[in-house]
Amino acid sequence: MDEETRYGAVRSRDARFDGEFFFAVETTGIYCRPSCPAVTPKRENIRFYPTAAAAQSSGFRACRRCRPDAVPGSAEWNVRADVVGRAMRMIGDGVVDREGVAGLAVRLGYSARQVQRQLTAEVGAGPVALARAQRAHTARVLLQTTELPITEIAFAAGFASVRQFNDTIRTVYASTPTELRAAVPRRGAAARRAATPSAGIPLRLAYRGSYQAGEVFDLLAAEAVAGVEEVTNGTGSRTYRRTLRLPYGKGIVAVGERPSGTAAHAAGWLDARLHLTDLRDLTTAVQRLRRLLDLDSDPYAVDERLGADERLAPLVKERPGLRSPGAADPEELAIRALVGRDEAERLVRAYGKHLDAPCGTLTHVFPEPAALAEAGGTLGALSTALADGSLRLDPGADREEAQATLLALPGMHPRTVAVIRTRALGDPDVAPPDEDVPDAWRPWRSYALHHLRAAGQIPPTTSTTSDLEEHRS
Repeated sequence: MDEETRYGAVRSRDARFDGEFFFAVETTGIYCRPSCPAVTPKRENIRFYPTAAAAQSSGFRACRRCRPDAVPGSAEWNVRADVVGRAMRMIGDGVVDREGVAGLAVRLGYSARQVQRQLTAEVGAGPVALARAQRAHTARVLLQTTELPITEIAFAAGFASVRQFNDTIRTVYASTPTELRAAVPRRGAAARRAATPSAGIPLRLAYRGSYQAGEVFDLLAAEAVAGVEEVTNGTGSRTYRRTLRLPYGKGIVAVGERPSGTAAHAAGWLDARLHLTDLRDLTTAVQRLRRLLDLDSDPYAVDERLGADERLAPLVKERPGLRSPGAADPEELAIRALVGRDEAERLVRAYGKHLDAPCGTLTHVFPEPAALAEAGGTLGALSTALADGSLRLDPGADREEAQATLLALPGMHPRTVAVIRTRALGDPDVAPPDEDVPDAWRPWRSYALHHLRAAGQIPPTTSTTSDLEEHRS
């Protein structure tokens, strides 16, 4: 998009571009999302930025009316496989907060200077500024949804000191933390006061465009591994809950289905609640839930490309905004794709870690790869590769390199590798070896296959039997 096209999106308050770019107003010092309901500024007073961090680095503060920090992430980072796309996914997962810029650079295989230069050139901000913007958003969520002491929020959000936290909140939101908390509307403040640490952190997970929640929850229900996941209630009002193994502790996440026609569906969000043993895991848990539910997709771009195809056009019209779900834990997904649901449940019972306090039917966290390394066969080889780091499936992993490593494992079938690449690595453009997937569907071939499965034109990928057994038969 050129700047005149972007300005046209701002004038029409086009929510399709929320999160894809931001605009800042020089006369007010504020930056906004394209759909901001405020009076449209004059063209000569506007500057455009690819990220919120870039606008903040240029001295602009977040609009209190449209909350530009709360928009869905750009779908570009899920599509791109280069160093910038990988870096953006890793920063979103909290790598800079946990390991610093040096740790990010090591994971990417570049020097810290190269990473800084490439990110600044592409997105207008370096890794420190990008992580800082993310920490500010996490802090705002905690301030406005919990009654946690402000000092605890500072460290939970990833800040190194309370002073750094206070300075950042003032810079980004033009308010002190106390003022930001007090600005919550009365109804929201009452809900915050009623919340307790055991009740979890309530969140609204934003998405753009249409969202076919029914198909996503159907898939989650079909795949649910007892002890680790559960789907409750009836179609249209289901709740998906699961346990998570996170960098600092364990967590339980719950997200509700929102059928078409509800206020939340029209506004573009899913309600979620997070229970964490360590609040420093909040950012990571949110990002992993977003990847599982494919909330940062650009359904407009997907539907436009696939809707132009004669075979897919009626399917896209029937299910606009169909998503390609990812994984909350890439390593877990790889193991489950290999062994099937029934065997995964046995592994949970035998090797999974017990929750300190079971929550309903949720009793375990899925076993770490190291616990399965002695299993032998393909499962043992896969678990060993994941445990020793020779196979990486984290958000910054090189997809081509990961695929080559997977295919080199003894007994690994190419179809299983395609599932892992689609789900664990979040690749939107995967063509399984046994499917007719035209290049005209690129870069959204994963979405095209979901349309065909939803229409019953190709078999589903979920199964309760081992993939290994199926390949052998």
